[in-house]
Amino acid sequence: QVQLVESGGGSVQPGDSLKLSCAISGGAASRLGMGWFRQSPGKEREFVAAIHWSGGSTAYGDSVKGRFTVSKSNMKNMGYLEMNNLKPEDTALYYCATGSPIASNMRTLAAYVTWGQGTQVTVSS
Repeated sequence: QVQLVESGGGSVQPGDSLKLSCAISGGAASRLGMGWFRQSPGKEREFVAAIHWSGGSTAYGDSVKGRFTVSKSNMKNMGYLEMNNLKPEDTALYYCATGSPIASNMRTLAAYVTWGQGTQVTVSS
């Protein structure tokens, strides 16, 4: 079965960039869509970004659109979330998830079957 491992989180200052990675094992990455979600203490899990398995469709949460870019490499069995111009409010535990989302549901938790363990992103001065 599919397993996911996130990496690349860390502590940065406002305005900095980070690139998160999501390693996919146990399944064919070429046919897996990927979503990214984040959660901070006391808040519900929030949609961040998603990409269809084909790479032809992406979606972003309103709070990150224009700053974050989601991508995936099927050959490398990896998904990526490039985060630019980070803000303190971006601080959260970031999760990648895979499933078979389509454009109409890729923003929803229900579209995803497998979740990674999360990687912490902290943005502070």
